[in-house]
Amino acid sequence: MGAQKGKDLLLKVADAVGAFTTVAGLRTRQIAFNAETVDVTHAESAGRWRELLAGAGVRRASVTGAGIFKDEASDAFVREIFFDGEIRRWQVVVPAFGVVEGPFQVTTLEYRGDHAGEVTFELALESAGQLTFTAI
Repeated sequence: MGAQKGKDLLLKVADAVGAFTTVAGLRTRQIAFNAETVDVTHAESAGRWRELLAGAGVRRASVTGAGIFKDEASDAFVREIFFDGEIRRWQVVVPAFGVVEGPFQVTTLEYRGDHAGEVTFELALESAGQLTFTAI
């Protein structure tokens, strides 16, 4: 994957009928994938090197973003999802890579404001089920 514009990485959330809407105004975004390992090393492991059990660990993804809300509706929508503790379908569109889609829960929603600036927010999502990946 060559260099891409950061603004092209999109974060979208599904509404009640399943239509995806871009969470507008994000200035920074990040997605991280993690897989836990299951250590099956035993006394007779070759050279006493650690052995791992393939495919046995828990996989997860986390998404973070920060920016400004486009309007009151997008602010209210994300805030409602957070306070209701809902798990919604989200999409993360990574240009020249693909689309990651699946259930996520909003685990962090922070607001910040400077005296001479706009109110900004930060949010964090944690995967809550199986994710799919579709290459672009």
